[in-house]
Parts: sequence; structure tokens; C-alpha cells
Amino acid sequence: MEAVRGPDSIQCAAAASPEIILTRLVETYQTPLMHICYMILHDESLAEDAVQETFLKAYKALGQFRGESSEKTWLFRIGMNVCRDMRRGRWFRYVDRRVTPDTLPMQTDPADEDHEDLSQAIVRLPDKYKEVILLHYYQNMNVREIAQTLGLAPSSVSNRLKKARE
Repeated sequence: MEAVRGPDSIQCAAAASPEIILTRLVETYQTPLMHICYMILHDESLAEDAVQETFLKAYKALGQFRGESSEKTWLFRIGMNVCRDMRRGRWFRYVDRRVTPDTLPMQTDPADEDHEDLSQAIVRLPDKYKEVILLHYYQNMNVREIAQTLGLAPSSVSNRLKKARE
């Protein structure tokens, strides 16, 4: 028996062309993906490349989306993997990528001192903790969605969230 999917599901839009689906995904998720990629990669140009690569990979894999997770979870998993691949790149380790809250893209309000301290603390976290914090607090994903996005057990996500908060 096939699961019922909401109107925003890729599967539900099967009658739509892949280009229409991709356009909707870009309009919906481009900004949050850019923010996450920037926080991980610490470079606006690399983050833009990662977002573009994410949508390219998603477009190529539209037919393989099985609907076992939300399209947001699926897309963010692709994005996180793209960022990981970019960070593994040899030249990435030799470039200075200091991030300050003032350099974050899409900032709307001037950061107060507490917010700046929190942003710096998040940036300094090891990647495995930074990823869960960004997905939970900045993308409002629950533990189950984060687990699907990162390919982890929900208990591992809970433990990482707890340690990151500490």
C-alpha cells in the first residue's frame, strides 16, 4: 500500500515536468540551503557552488526520490553531503575561512553581542555537532528528520544535540 503524500511532495507532482519541480524546490529551499552551506563551508562563493551542486544532483535524482522522507529532508541530505565532499577537498584545508556574524549572508538585523557570541560558538563546533544544531535550530527539523538527513540513528542525533548544547 502506498503512503499518502502531501501536496508539496515531489511524488504528488508526478504529472509536472522535472523543470517545474526543480523551480519549486529552488524557490522554496534556496535561501535555507544557502545559509546552512555557508555556516558549514565559511565561504559565500563555496556555499553558492554547494547550493547549485545540490540542486543539480537533486534534478538528476528526481526520478529516484522514493518519498520515504520529506523533500526538505531529502534535499538537505544532498546538500550536507555536497558540503562534506567540498570540505574533504585538498585545497579547502589551506584557505583561511574565518566567519563572523557580520559576514553571514541574508542577515536582516544587526547582531547583538549575545547573538554574535552564540554564532561564533556554533561556528567553532566540530562539524558533527554543528550540523545537528544548524538543522534543528535554523531549519526547524525534528530529531527524526535530522536523522534521515544525516543518515544517523535518532538516538545519535539526540546525543549530538545534547553535547552541542553543552
